[in-house]
Amino acid sequence: MIAGTERMPLPRDFFDRPVLEVAPDLLGRTLVRHTASGPLELRLTEVEAYDGPNDPGSHAFRGRTPRNEVMFGPPGHAYVYFTYGMWHCLNLVCGPEGRASGVLLRAGEIRVGADLARKRRISARYDRELAKGPARLATALDVGRALNGTDVCDGPEAPLSVLTGTPPTPDQVRSGPRTGVGGDGAPHPWRFWISEDPTVSPYRAHQPRKRRT
Repeated sequence: MIAGTERMPLPRDFFDRPVLEVAPDLLGRTLVRHTASGPLELRLTEVEAYDGPNDPGSHAFRGRTPRNEVMFGPPGHAYVYFTYGMWHCLNLVCGPEGRASGVLLRAGEIRVGADLARKRRISARYDRELAKGPARLATALDVGRALNGTDVCDGPEAPLSVLTGTPPTPDQVRSGPRTGVGGDGAPHPWRFWISEDPTVSPYRAHQPRKRRT
């Protein structure tokens, strides 16, 4: 990599590709979050791909809704959703406009602003746990529904942006089934992570919810 290119913002055409190309290519990239308290920077170490109409695990599998509207828009935007009545999760929209697909940001290493993240993640015992899992990542970076639809290609001072960073070598990238996805989408090996990185979250298979009696 050319010296100094690590701080270059990723262009929109980076995201305007098939989701299964974009997802592993996001590993090692730097996610920048500007907050009122100061900036945070996170090196992405784990992601999951969701391929819209071809993917039963995707929010967009059954078509457009008010909740998933952003996924159908231009690539390079943030899709933020609320889950289990308590957590937010951050995705990056990719692929051509009108065909919903996105990458869930599952985990990363906070390299700038760890002091700010610790205030939001007071239960974390170690810094490697600050963004170890999608809900923890969003909490550490102060990501909520107000950021849904944010253009991450809108310049380095935008609320969210993605820089070139330091991608891993191909032999460091692993893939496997996505965490917690059941049904026909369960076996897809669309979770990607950096091997041996301590910030990667543990894999958990889907557990069907038990009906209350």
